[in-house]
Amino acid sequence: MDTETKTIRLTETVKAGGCAAKLSPAILDGVLAKLKQPANPNVLVGFDKADDAGVYLLTPDLAIVQTVDFFTPVVDDPFTFGQVAATNALSDVYAMGGAPISALAMVCFPETEDVAILERIMAGGLSKMIEAGCAVVGGHSIRDAEIKFGYAVTGVINPRRVLANAGAKPGDALVFTKALGTGVISTAVKRNVAKPEWTQAAERSMTTLNKLACEICLNRDVHAMTDVTGFGMIGHAREMALASDVGLRLKASAMPLLPGARACVAADLIPGGLRNNRDFASSCVSVAPGVPEDLLTLLYDPQTAGGLLVAIGADEADGLVAALKTAGIDAARVGDVVPRTHPIIHVEP
Repeated sequence: MDTETKTIRLTETVKAGGCAAKLSPAILDGVLAKLKQPANPNVLVGFDKADDAGVYLLTPDLAIVQTVDFFTPVVDDPFTFGQVAATNALSDVYAMGGAPISALAMVCFPETEDVAILERIMAGGLSKMIEAGCAVVGGHSIRDAEIKFGYAVTGVINPRRVLANAGAKPGDALVFTKALGTGVISTAVKRNVAKPEWTQAAERSMTTLNKLACEICLNRDVHAMTDVTGFGMIGHAREMALASDVGLRLKASAMPLLPGARACVAADLIPGGLRNNRDFASSCVSVAPGVPEDLLTLLYDPQTAGGLLVAIGADEADGLVAALKTAGIDAARVGDVVPRTHPIIHVEP
């Protein structure tokens, strides 16, 4: 690795990093609601479901899962950025219960920048694709003032075992498989005030595939599943509640948090994506007395390569958490599914 590749801080080159760079969910909701296409019986899950990926039926026993995800740097090291981008893109396939098989790389790169940086980014991404058993078969690149990288990923899935965000039932428990806080910590990294232990923990989380967590969940009677990424815990919980026609109770104190997450909120290291998420979804949320404001804020934090939010029968939840923890996954029981309420999400201390 040359000197430039070692010293450049990728997060300094962009306005917003990772999933915090996504469009506001309010904008997306307004646009997608106006798009109509003819019904297709082979489309098992489409964009109208606000789910993690599309699912298309090929044969009675086989369907494909398709997703695309790319973003600006969320960490400073090029190789690590590539790993994070790949981990994040693969996550939507795992969130549906699928197995990724092929991917197309998407690259936006300044023509004046050192090509060695691009080489390291793509090498990092490939390392995670290899770990996932997913073949990179091509891609597309364009010139851009800001670096962006990611993948379009195709997976395979049993059409009778699609773990959509619909299907949560009153009485279910909610289990989450990673710690929150990548958005605020990435903001601290960008402003060069993150402590090394914060950065290391966030990078470790963002480069951990959801593959093993998905496999463990597939061996249980999971009713619904989604991954928590750019719209934050509240945003993705809202999508699950709407798709399942239920209400959700989230326990703020039960949420696993990355080291430094609360300190970042206290220091007002708030990404724009968090503010967008809160503006969009707070009307769907009631908050009980005693919920600390910083914990509530972190429920809106845009996550990059975040964990899986799982709805499972309450009597099976502790067994799922135990199995995940035995596998080294930072899982916790974080709430419950209740009959449809208004607002649809209630946050408790």
